[in-house]
Amino acid sequence: MIIGLSGRNGAGKGEVLAYLQSRSFYAHSLSDVIREELRRQGLSETRERMIETGNAIREKRGPGGLATLLAEQILPDRNYVVDSVRHPGEVEVLRGRASRFQLWWVDADEAVRLARMRARGRGGDPTAQQLLAVQALADATLRNDGTIAELQAQVQALLERSLFFERPSWDEYFMAIARVVASRSNCVKRKVAAVITRDRRIISTGYNGTPRGTLNCNEGGCPRCNSFAEGGTRLDECLCSHGEENAITQAAYHGVVLKGGTIYTTFSPCLICTKMIINAVLTEVVYNADYPLGQTSLDLLREAGVKVRRAAA
Repeated sequence: MIIGLSGRNGAGKGEVLAYLQSRSFYAHSLSDVIREELRRQGLSETRERMIETGNAIREKRGPGGLATLLAEQILPDRNYVVDSVRHPGEVEVLRGRASRFQLWWVDADEAVRLARMRARGRGGDPTAQQLLAVQALADATLRNDGTIAELQAQVQALLERSLFFERPSWDEYFMAIARVVASRSNCVKRKVAAVITRDRRIISTGYNGTPRGTLNCNEGGCPRCNSFAEGGTRLDECLCSHGEENAITQAAYHGVVLKGGTIYTTFSPCLICTKMIINAVLTEVVYNADYPLGQTSLDLLREAGVKVRRAAA
């Protein structure tokens, strides 16, 4: 979840930010993006420079430029709160970054805000016109005319109403891991990988590439791949082992029993790998994309009683 905070100066955004931080939200501020740029340029921070530099970033990268730079630091495995959302373009970027983004508008009576700003020695907000547009996009509004405890109670109630949790299916989970495994491939034509599981536990992985102890494909080790041969031709010259093949042989190397397991592979298996899958007594093949000339393999798997299905992309 990403929660964006916006509101006029003195409304109490800092109190909301602190409360969310105490609830394990990772805090960022779009103003910090500007401060980092000032540090990069060796400039001291002043209100005028903050405004000028923020406008320069938006001019160069678009209205959501600050959020675009911040989004590079956002990871999918944690909750975030982002302060100082001041432009509709920033809201658009953050909504596109997370499947669950909420914009919270923090507000207070003008007299209350002015008193707080005087106490802090701060002026009004220079982007008031854009803030009105941001306010119109808010998913929720928090009133901060009373005590901090009252504001925190509103935040807690909003969090409880906004509970959101999703996780991938087992197919999505293992196929995503297979894609990461594929990134280790040294084949110059196609990166392919396989993950073998039993009882929803990974017992072997493999990716395509030249055999152990030989020159890597991307270093010129496979003549067929390095000449980018036409699909289905010169297969007798290919020195690369397939991902399924390596997953099965790695299991044999380490003495891991595959019988009854499921193999997740980023492409449907070729005929050679299919025969290995059948003889290793794997009971299910889940694949993501069709392998060229792969229909015979799929037919043979089904004839041998191996379950075959294509996972969602």
